Amino acid sequence: MRRDTGAAALLGPLLAGPAQPHQVRRAAQGLGLPERGRYAVVVLAAPAAAVPDADGDGVRWCWCGEAGVVLLGPGGLAGPVARLGAAGAGPGGVSPVVGGLAELGLARRLAGAALLTCGAGTREIVALDERLPTALVASVPELSARLVAEVFGPLLVLAPAERALLVGTLEAWLECGGSVGRAAVRLRCHRNTVFNRLRRLERLTSRSLSHPRELVETVLALDALRLPAGRG
Repeated sequence: MRRDTGAAALLGPLLAGPAQPHQVRRAAQGLGLPERGRYAVVVLAAPAAAVPDADGDGVRWCWCGEAGVVLLGPGGLAGPVARLGAAGAGPGGVSPVVGGLAELGLARRLAGAALLTCGAGTREIVALDERLPTALVASVPELSARLVAEVFGPLLVLAPAERALLVGTLEAWLECGGSVGRAAVRLRCHRNTVFNRLRRLERLTSRSLSHPRELVETVLALDALRLPAGRG
């Protein structure tokens, strides 16, 4: 597969979607691809030079600017994405697998949603299915900003170091499965210190970490806060 203007002209209408049947047939014939098959789309933050045109295990790539279409072999998606990341092409978002060229428009949109979850300054290549809650938040910036303001508003007026301490404690507690003891080990402090920080965070946000719905709101707000726009 070659990254050239001919390939881009054939893939462009499919990636923009919804594709017409004649566009699907034309792309399949022009690129030598099956109309039905296991495809995924990768969207990079910017077009990159060090990206594959071909891969092992029956994998085939075709590029249209920052968007790459991959026809998967029997090995699945993990291998091609790992090799793309190793080439330093990120940040990038990866769609779920779709069943044919006619679905590339949907895959392009979903890959773009995954890209929105990438941290600023990173080279990570992330799959949408690994970032679904964050992608939901990131896809609607207005709601994302509102969620941060509503949940973490009182934290945002704290001194940066104090805010970072509380947010970091919440992150550690979540990553440790809600275990105060394990979070204390990770943070190298006493478990009572972790407990007191979490209680203070609950008071500031007016949300209980033991109430399922309020915990969901807090976690989604934390995801939104991690996004570049949220941190700004």
